[in-house]
Amino acid sequence: MSYTDNTITHPPVIEVAGVRKSYGRTEVLCGLDLSLGPGVHALLGPNGAGKTTLVNILTTLVPHDEGRVRVLGLDTRGEARQIRHRISVTGQFAAVDDVLNGRENLVMMARLLGLGRRDARHRADELLARFDLEAAASRAVRTYSGGMRRRLDLAVSLIWPPEVLFLDEPTTGLDTRSRLTLWEQIRSLASEGTNVFLTTQYLEEADQLADQIAVLDQGRIVAMGSAAHLKGMVGSEWVRALDGAGTVVREVPTDGTAADLARVSAELAAADPALRLELHRPTLDDAFLQLTGHAPQGGPAGNTTEETDKILETTL
Repeated sequence: MSYTDNTITHPPVIEVAGVRKSYGRTEVLCGLDLSLGPGVHALLGPNGAGKTTLVNILTTLVPHDEGRVRVLGLDTRGEARQIRHRISVTGQFAAVDDVLNGRENLVMMARLLGLGRRDARHRADELLARFDLEAAASRAVRTYSGGMRRRLDLAVSLIWPPEVLFLDEPTTGLDTRSRLTLWEQIRSLASEGTNVFLTTQYLEEADQLADQIAVLDQGRIVAMGSAAHLKGMVGSEWVRALDGAGTVVREVPTDGTAADLARVSAELAAADPALRLELHRPTLDDAFLQLTGHAPQGGPAGNTTEETDKILETTL
C-alpha cells in the first residue's frame, strides 16, 4: 500500500518507494512507501515500529536493503554527500559535549562546519539568544537541565540552516514546560520555511505540530493524513452516560447535530434521569489504537493530562 501527501504541489521533499531494511532475520521496514511535500510531517508509532531506522536511512546514516529513497530530489545511495550538506538531524539523545560550556559547543561545531572564528562566535551568540541560553552560555553542559540540553542540541543542528530538519523523538523524557518550549521553536522554524520531519510516540505532539501525520506500525505505513483526517477514520462522536459513581454505563453514537443530541439525551433520560452525559469526540489516541491495535504509550512521566492542560492554558 502506498501513501502520498495529496497536498503536494511542489516536488516531494521526501520520497520512499518499496524500502526494506532488515537486521539479521528481523525485517524492520517492510516495503515502505511514502511521499511528502514541504511542511511539518510527523511519523507516529509505538516503540519498535521502525521510526528511528527510517530516519537513519533518510539522513544517509544507514543504507536500506531494497527500494529507492530520495531527499530533496537526491538519491541517498549515490548522492549522500549532497544530501548531508542540505539537511540536519537531532537524534533521540543530546549530542553535545558535557565538559564544554554552551557557547564552546556551538563555536566548536560551527568551526567544524567551516565557519571562521569570528563568524562562528557570531552564530553561536545568535543561537544562544534564540534558544534562551545566554545566561547559561558559560556553564558546563553537564550542569544543564534536560530541557536546556535539548535546546542546545537543537541549536547545534541549526548552525548551518538546513532545508530539512529531522527530529527523532526530540522531547522524550522532557517535562511538559520544556516540551512546550521546544514546540514553539519547531513552529518558529517551520514558519521560516524549514521543512521538518518529526518522529514521536507522543500523540499530542503530532497533533500540535504536524501538517501531515504518517502512522508506522510493524515496518509499514498503516495510515496517513492530517490529525483531523485520522480522527475522522475512527467514526462519529458519541454520548457517554455515567452513573453517580462516574462509571460509563452506556455509549451512544451521534452525528453531533442539535436534533440528534436531543434524541440521544431523551433516550438516555428515559432510561435513567440521574445519568450524567458527556459528549466525546474521537481523539488521535482513538485513531492510534484502532490503526495499530496498540494503546498509546503516553506523554512524559510526571505530568497528568490535567496538569498538561493547565500548563497549555497558561503558556499558549
